[in-house]
Amino acid sequence: MTIGAYDGVHVGHQALLAELGRRADAHDLETVVITFDRHPATVVRPDSAPLLLCDLDQKLELLAAAGVARTVVLPFDEERAAESAEEFVEEVLVRGVRARVVAVGEDFHFGHGRRGTVAMLREMGSEAGFEVDGVGLWAARAAGTSGPVSSTRIRGLVADGRVDEAAVLLGRWHQVRGPVVHGDARGGAELGFPTANVAVPEGIALPAVGIYAGWYEGSDGVRRPAALSIGRRPTFYDGGGDLLLEAFLLDFSGDLYGDAGRVSFVERIRDELRFDSVDELVDRIGDDVARTRSILGTP
Repeated sequence: MTIGAYDGVHVGHQALLAELGRRADAHDLETVVITFDRHPATVVRPDSAPLLLCDLDQKLELLAAAGVARTVVLPFDEERAAESAEEFVEEVLVRGVRARVVAVGEDFHFGHGRRGTVAMLREMGSEAGFEVDGVGLWAARAAGTSGPVSSTRIRGLVADGRVDEAAVLLGRWHQVRGPVVHGDARGGAELGFPTANVAVPEGIALPAVGIYAGWYEGSDGVRRPAALSIGRRPTFYDGGGDLLLEAFLLDFSGDLYGDAGRVSFVERIRDELRFDSVDELVDRIGDDVARTRSILGTP
């Protein structure tokens, strides 16, 4: 078993989980991940808590896809934050899941004040009857990328709009989810490019403001190519309007209101710009759509 926030379930997490699976098979044991219903930082340091790379539902899907047999989701609240490392081990690892082998990153800390360390966990394990393996941080070197993989590093890439680089470390495109809601009703009637406005919950990491090529997957399970905009529509709003994620689905016509949308970002095309006229904006959107087709290989 292993413990952690597992935000994004990136390639470093996947490497650790693969190793976990190999050791579980060798000992005829079940793989278990212990994670939390929210990021612990939202409780212990809410003013600096990070934006998340995935919500809980997506995290559970990703862990299952990585071969994890069971995921235990613990509520993280003030009481949990005040729990000592020793109390956590006794309640969760010993009585809760009856751990036999615990694999965690070499920089793993746990318990109140992060006082629990891998060395301390190993010492407690020797008394409680479980082994502890400290696994080194996994470094990705594919596609010219090097250095340790971390959720923090990936969040930085996403925030900069470097979604293609983030995808290398995630092992997939960065995806956000939310219902399709009503917007300005301007895209189709005025611009000729009707968009699905996806309401992403607060606390989820959105890429930098700009135009992207990507994919939209709805509740029907069909993945459709889309030109994506994250922005405030400065052509129409002095000073900018509310931040919106808009998806123009290529070669699609239909009503998506209320649909559960999943939007994946493949590549950034350009910054958001203010145009002097609607005609200039429409021409540029046409260019963005053509660029999206080229990036995605869509005729």
